[in-house]
Amino acid sequence: MTSQGQALLRPEAVLEEFKKNGVTHVVWLPDSETNWMYLLMKAEPSLTLIPVSREGMAFSTAAGLSVGGKKPVVMIQNTGMLESGDSIRGWGLGMSTPLVLMVGVRGWTRHGGNRPTDVANFTEPFLNALGIHYYLIEHGGDAPRISLAFEEAERTKRPVAVLVGDEYHGFNR
Repeated sequence: MTSQGQALLRPEAVLEEFKKNGVTHVVWLPDSETNWMYLLMKAEPSLTLIPVSREGMAFSTAAGLSVGGKKPVVMIQNTGMLESGDSIRGWGLGMSTPLVLMVGVRGWTRHGGNRPTDVANFTEPFLNALGIHYYLIEHGGDAPRISLAFEEAERTKRPVAVLVGDEYHGFNR
């Protein structure tokens, strides 16, 4: 339980939001933080998983899927999102791609105390600089914000981010 009395964010809740919003493909760079999520996604027949070798490749892949009539989501960590700035600008913003980015916020803590060099300190300013709206989720009660992000992405024809506080640690059963 979190200090707010809410259950941890479970991978099942995220997957349910994906299914509710018609996600067809998950484009991502596999990492150890999302193992339980990976197992659920792999077992879900309505999803196709597309691993990439660099996060920047996720945005061109997702844009192509979107143009082809599919509904992708990109799952990355904030470190990879920063590395992907030009791809986000060109493939996401430049092509007006309605895309949800699920971003694990490495180094983030709701209680402050981040080191000045922690990448968590740059995540929100980076998104603000690109004009990308975002929603923070950190426990099960926040899962419906994922649907808000999908609705906004469709309405605005722009990328929208979902920041997953504490790097998906709730996904490590």
